[in-house]
Amino acid sequence: MPRAKAKTTRKPRAKAVAATTPRLSLHDLKPPEGSHRVRIRKGRGPGSGIGKTAGRGGKGQTARQGGKVRPGFEGGQMPLIRRIPKRGFTNPFKQPAQVVNVRHLVLLADGVEVTPETLFGAGLVRRPDHPIKLLGTGEVQGRKFVVKGVAVSASAKTKIEQAGGTIA
Repeated sequence: MPRAKAKTTRKPRAKAVAATTPRLSLHDLKPPEGSHRVRIRKGRGPGSGIGKTAGRGGKGQTARQGGKVRPGFEGGQMPLIRRIPKRGFTNPFKQPAQVVNVRHLVLLADGVEVTPETLFGAGLVRRPDHPIKLLGTGEVQGRKFVVKGVAVSASAKTKIEQAGGTIA
């Protein structure tokens, strides 16, 4: 004999309550509770809790106004930056190349000469008078380019030449 199904009581669905939030105005804005604290007034007598030395401790250099030491100063000990050996040379006049990937050349017209001026005109480099290097990330998409006055990586060179372009 088949069993009778037990009757289940379902909860009524919650009705969507329209959010009745007031409109936000500049004059209604307030900082979160506890986010702004009253400034501590140092050196205002023993009753304030931060009187007399005003949290600076006893006597000495750091108790004085402006009594700080420069960054890296180690109290007269030979500083770490002077203890470690120095090697090499950094050229102060080095100009790192501005990088343009091959995939960005789609912004130029087909068959156009790729020069520092055309790359600057397309917004691909910031300074046309600084060194520019063309790198091989991406695809040329079958366009023929004539590259002049720009350094080219080996992978970019093969991609441009496979597409029918030339590098002068």
